Amino acid sequence: MIILFNSKDEPMIAQLTERFQDQTDVFQNAERLAINGISLSDLTDEEQAAAVEIIEDHPQAIQSSRIFHPEPLTIKTKHSVISNDNFTIMAGPCSVESEAHVMKMAEAAKAAGATVLRGGAFKPRTSPYSFQGLGEDGLRFLKRAADAFEMDVITEVMDETHVALVEKYTDIFPIGARNMQNFSLLKAVGKTNKPVMLKRGLSATIDDLLNAAEYIASEGNHQIILAERGIRTFDNKYTRNTLDVGAVPVLHSLTPYPVIVDPSHAAGHTDLVIPEALAGTAAGADGLIIEIHDDPSHALSDGAQALSPEQLVATCDQARAINKIVEG
Repeated sequence: MIILFNSKDEPMIAQLTERFQDQTDVFQNAERLAINGISLSDLTDEEQAAAVEIIEDHPQAIQSSRIFHPEPLTIKTKHSVISNDNFTIMAGPCSVESEAHVMKMAEAAKAAGATVLRGGAFKPRTSPYSFQGLGEDGLRFLKRAADAFEMDVITEVMDETHVALVEKYTDIFPIGARNMQNFSLLKAVGKTNKPVMLKRGLSATIDDLLNAAEYIASEGNHQIILAERGIRTFDNKYTRNTLDVGAVPVLHSLTPYPVIVDPSHAAGHTDLVIPEALAGTAAGADGLIIEIHDDPSHALSDGAQALSPEQLVATCDQARAINKIVEG
């Protein structure tokens, strides 16, 4: 059972915290204090009267739940506001291939209205013989390009030993689908003060995703963005993965975190990325993260799913129009 109290009732909060802090799970934010694992019989009559909500059948992901954060959370970076009230575009190449190329892609992303530049410096690839990224040189090139066009950086961190290095260059930590349940990595980024985009794992349920987010929140970092990027289903003949558009409104109902859709990794084919981006937007996504390349046939990774700069502009224009309709 979870019992919730109003955090503004300071005398009561102090009384409850003193009694239960060392005995069970006690969570507090600006709006609520939640005590997990107690029953009404553990409370005095005065405390029972002060309770604002009692939840008997509750999710394990308490801090990532609407019951703890009733209002949507807003993520703010230097150049972006990521929230239910602001549609955010993140775009860039799958991999940082060279300084000149990522600079060119940053210019294209900016022209489409993107405020976040994506690009991989450490690439988790299915084959160990595929291009693995440029490492710290790639991070430097990405940061220079983002700074040149007044954009934020989002670049994947693959291992907890890389967190300190990547933190020097990135504005948002993305946790890739393959690392969604790398709990030591989740705890490591949870100890930072930077936003984290958590991508849904290839075979993860929504509860799996929320429990993974809880690992980040449990370390004190609530600047969490959830990303739907397609899941592995019985049919991958025509698309790389299956985009679960229904997950977008479900996540919004369960969690206060912004929800971003990644149509590139879901579709896997350029001609399908655009309709899946628009479908995700229509489902209520708070933004898109899209891969682009000016010469996809020669891209060092994932060229088959990259949009051209011109396609990105058209897609973003359509997505923003749909978002306006959805938001009313």
